[in-house]
This record gives sequence, structure tokens and C-alpha cells, in this order.
Amino acid sequence: MKLGTKLSTVMPLLSLVVLLSGCGGGKPPDPTFGRTPTPSPTPTGQNSVSNWQFSTMSTVGMPPLTISGSIIKTQGSVTGALHVNGSSCFDQLTTIALTGSVTGGNISLSSTSVAGQIVTVTGIITNLAVTYSAGQFTGTYSITGGCASGDQGNVTGVKIPYIANLLNGTFTDSGGGTFSLSGDVAQDASASSAGSFGVSGKATLDTSCFGSGTITAGTFPSGSFILGTSVALEIDTSNGMIVFVGTWDMNQGLISGNYTVSGGTCDQTGAAILVASSPWDYGP
Repeated sequence: MKLGTKLSTVMPLLSLVVLLSGCGGGKPPDPTFGRTPTPSPTPTGQNSVSNWQFSTMSTVGMPPLTISGSIIKTQGSVTGALHVNGSSCFDQLTTIALTGSVTGGNISLSSTSVAGQIVTVTGIITNLAVTYSAGQFTGTYSITGGCASGDQGNVTGVKIPYIANLLNGTFTDSGGGTFSLSGDVAQDASASSAGSFGVSGKATLDTSCFGSGTITAGTFPSGSFILGTSVALEIDTSNGMIVFVGTWDMNQGLISGNYTVSGGTCDQTGAAILVASSPWDYGP
């Protein structure tokens, strides 16, 4: 063997560690432990699917909007399945289908008619076809027809990381009681027709109330999924269903929200904070 030979191994890792308020500090995710989501998405290439969150700023005095969902790139064509929140003109439960094209970093999308409204988005997007890299969007939007006709302005967007791997933490109910959870989760690589991504896995809970549970993948607005920065987890146990609903703050690295337990003898409510990391944190 020649001296000076250098071996370099790159292993993208995902880890997700749950930490809830009430127990003080927490242990950060271990970047040496984890597994790739199943099925594994292609890291780079002509075709890709990713989860995005957009925010608008109207230049004509309309309320800001949050737009979230999936964007799929197939060669030079792009499709989206998105939901609008923050507008009295759009029902958040309605999936808005968009189609368009991308050339280099330039992207243009236009929606089908939703209650007579057509949404057009144009701008510059980065890393659309690179799964394990952060992506951003900057551009403009306009709405013609229907209730929101004439609204236009600037829009920014960010690609949301995958949720996967080790899951640990403590649930704290409204009375101060706690129970711990450990398990493993994986996010679907493909988006549903509603633009959400299912999340599934197994969980073990150190309480006689629940024992173990199954995290069942779903589609917005039910089951376990991620849509933009919105995260929902349903943990089915032999003594009730644990439902967590939260929001991912990527600047803080936290998914914070509330949970409820119903359908058993240990029904309760409480708050939770999840600490998440992604393979983007361990890039070259």
C-alpha cells in the first residue's frame, strides 16, 4: 500500500431527536447514527420531488400569504401541489395544482383556476434537483380573477429538510406529568396528490399507559405528514391515539407544537418541542 493514500468517506446522515419542555436542556443529535429515508430519493439528477414553503409580501396592501407543498421537477417541466394559508379567498384544504417550466435556475409556475383565481409565480430557484441540499426561491407572484384578483408582490421560499431517523423525547402534559418516547421514523420520498409527505415509524413509550405505538403515514390533513413547515404525527397505541401538531422553525432547529391523547384511559393534553437535524448539516 502506498503511503500518503487518503481515503475519504461521505455518508449523508439524518437524525431527529425530540426534546420537550419541562426537562431543561437536551442532548444534540448524534451525526454518526442514522439511516437514509425509505425509499431513498435520488441525491441529484434531472427528476426530483421536494417540500417547499413560500411567503408573500403584497405590494398592493393585501394580507401576506403562506403557500406550502410539493414541487416536482421532471426534466425541464415542473408541477406543484400547494396550499394557501392566510387568505379569506382561498380554502387551505384545497390543493392548488401548478404547472410550468424551469431553465437553469429560472422557474415559472401557473395554477389552474381555483374559485376563478389563477396564481402565477416567477423567479429564481436553487437546488431544485438536489435532494440533500438547502434550496431557496426569490421572485414575484400575481393573482388574476375571482376574490383575490389584482393581488401581486414579492415571494420568497425555502426547501424543507427530510424528517427521518432516531426519535427520542419526553411528553409533558398540562398538569406537569411526563412520559418518554423512543423510536425511529422515515419520511416518504414521494409526495401525495395533496402535496404532503407521509411520515411513518415505530415508537416505544416508557409508561404503563401506552407501551408501544405505530406512527402511521397519512396525507394532509390527516395522519402523520409534513407539509411545508407544518408537521403532524399520529401515534396509535393500545390505549389511545397520541396526536402531535407543530411547526418547524428551521432558524431555531425546532419543531414546536401541542399534543393530545384520546380514546383510552390516559387522555391528556400538553406541549412538545422537537429538535431536528438533517443531512444538510453534514454536507462536505
